[in-house]
Amino acid sequence: MLFFLFSPLLHARTNTGAWFNPDQLDPRVVDLVYWRDVKKTGVVFGSLMVILLSLAYLSLISVVAYTSLAVLTGTITFRVYKNIMQAIQKSQDGHPFKTILELDTDLPSEKVHEATDVIVSQINSTVSELKRLFLVEDLVDSVKFGCLLWCLTYLGSWFNGLTLVILAVVALFSLPKVYEQNQTQIDQYVGLVRSQVNDVMSKVKAALPIGNKEKTQ
Repeated sequence: MLFFLFSPLLHARTNTGAWFNPDQLDPRVVDLVYWRDVKKTGVVFGSLMVILLSLAYLSLISVVAYTSLAVLTGTITFRVYKNIMQAIQKSQDGHPFKTILELDTDLPSEKVHEATDVIVSQINSTVSELKRLFLVEDLVDSVKFGCLLWCLTYLGSWFNGLTLVILAVVALFSLPKVYEQNQTQIDQYVGLVRSQVNDVMSKVKAALPIGNKEKTQ
């Protein structure tokens, strides 16, 4: 998981906007993270934060049980209320959740196969990249990967996995909007940082005789 998050740091790129390119995302995801519909995004973001913060203090089983119990209590209460109102008004409205019950909730097999293919492809590319880094196919890339792992040791001592997930969710619902509103300034500063990093890495790579030998072979 952390490798997926930090792997872009291993390869410096000149296209700053690729980090926040909405064209590569599902339109529904874009609408959520860019707060196109404030109410919908607020509900999704709030629900995620409640669940994650609950997991920070309770076990997963307790969170699932309490959440399911709350939903079930709400649906039973609403069903009883509607039945009482139908009896008083002598109406024949039927089941209050009829439209939801009739919805097709089966997963389409084509979508499942597509998602599986994407996951398998991502796993294969990740394994290949890790093999390349650990077996030092490119010395500089492996050194950068080592620096990343060293930074992660400090990150792991400061935060646990759930805290990182909470921070990632907060960043997901805040950074894209901030970037959209300040794209020019952010691209300028990130471009300067990347150019400095590329200069340093090129000098280091030129100074390493092993890397030069590998390039000439």
